[in-house]
Amino acid sequence: MNKLIIDTSDNKLVTVGLKIGEKEFTLSKKVTFNGVQFALPMIDSLLNKYSISVKEIDLIDINVGPGSLTGIKVGMAIANALSYCLKIPINYNK
Repeated sequence: MNKLIIDTSDNKLVTVGLKIGEKEFTLSKKVTFNGVQFALPMIDSLLNKYSISVKEIDLIDINVGPGSLTGIKVGMAIANALSYCLKIPINYNK
């Protein structure tokens, strides 16, 4: 099972991860104003680095707070769009 992990709840740090089987890989970036705009390029970079197609993702984990409301909304929008397009479930984590 391949799982995408998204955490945009911190307004100073964006973290995305990829769990392939039992191995987990993460990518974090310290950000300033409007930092969540880096989430999608970070996801793309992580998928490319480990040669995983977005179609191979089976599940999405998203951190829904507490944290930055705008960051959480952006992370949720990314997760919901991918979930809808790929027809895969989302785990909402606190």
